Amino acid sequence: MTAPQKFRAVCYTIEGLTSFATVIFFNWLYFYFQNKFGFDTKQNLALAALIGLIYTLASWQGGRLAARFGYFTALITGFSIMTAGVAVASQLHTAPGVIAAACVVNMGMCLIWPTIEAMVSEGAVAADAVGFYNMTWATTNAVAYCIGGTLLEKLGYRSIFFVPLVCLLGLLGLAVWLATAVGHPMAPTPAAAGTTKHSPAPAAARPAAARAKNFKHMALLANPFAYIAINTLLAVMPGIATKLHLSPMVTGFTCSLWCFVRLGVFFFLWCWTGWHYRFRWLVTAFVLLVLSFATILIAPNLPLLCAAQLLFGWAIGLIYYSSLFYSMDASDTKSEHGGIHEAAIGMGNCLGPALGATSLLLLPQYPNSGAVAVSLLLLGGLGGLLFIRKTGR
Repeated sequence: MTAPQKFRAVCYTIEGLTSFATVIFFNWLYFYFQNKFGFDTKQNLALAALIGLIYTLASWQGGRLAARFGYFTALITGFSIMTAGVAVASQLHTAPGVIAAACVVNMGMCLIWPTIEAMVSEGAVAADAVGFYNMTWATTNAVAYCIGGTLLEKLGYRSIFFVPLVCLLGLLGLAVWLATAVGHPMAPTPAAAGTTKHSPAPAAARPAAARAKNFKHMALLANPFAYIAINTLLAVMPGIATKLHLSPMVTGFTCSLWCFVRLGVFFFLWCWTGWHYRFRWLVTAFVLLVLSFATILIAPNLPLLCAAQLLFGWAIGLIYYSSLFYSMDASDTKSEHGGIHEAAIGMGNCLGPALGATSLLLLPQYPNSGAVAVSLLLLGGLGGLLFIRKTGR
């Protein structure tokens, strides 16, 4: 294994562990608030909107800071903040206190993802770097969501703090060790880390610059809407579980199905590149996103919930993969564009839950008003996608 390969192997290890820790903490935080503080769907949606707002603002700056001060500084700082935030949250017993600590963890995380995206992309072909990057985080993401409910039942609800804390302490140590390798061939120096260009896709496989830019804009629009659906779904999942009489363990096993479908889609899109710069793939995924999201939220039984997740996972997988690929394929300053990519995710994480919470606040007599409002917002995103396509042509 060459030095660059060893360096990327460490980066992918950091990526996978980070994904596992953050899913255990953030995805199951809504169940913790429902069990510990009696939060309902409206309150969980408001919490999700707050976390998404902070992520939007901090991710963009996180990518810029990584480009300016170096990847290793960003990693060590980010993991230090996250570790401290989770440790403090584990000792607090009030909702405002835990929310404040979760916001601190969220801000630390905003330094991590843009940095990792940039580190694995430097000097690599976009299709290869994005493919393995997506496979890595999606695998540990799916596993963490699947077993998270089991951890809650077997180890108690406070396991959402202690399990991530162990992971983050290991990640902080790994980041410090990686920083000591500066000057070794396997690691770029902090000064060069933010400026090294990565290899784009082969020229023969890329369209004209104007068309590539058009696809980049469409994908950057689509991805926030995908996360509007994802973060809304995560926030209302405790309510769905209560409605269908699912325990946390069963919820983890059954409601993580879309995560495993997304993982399979990532692998398929990595192996087959025929979807690159093909509009019909992106627009089909967006249509399925709207339909499957609405079905999941109003599904009256478990079989329909699982069936809708199959389409949801497929749609989410293609939209996310497209957004990251089109952004990285045409970009030079990777950490800054990684920050923009993550900020777009945060925007979606904020808008969907905020709209859902507002709808339930204004129309409490209609329990499905949140689902309808967010579904209409997704339809608006589909219209925006078609508009960008038309004006770009």
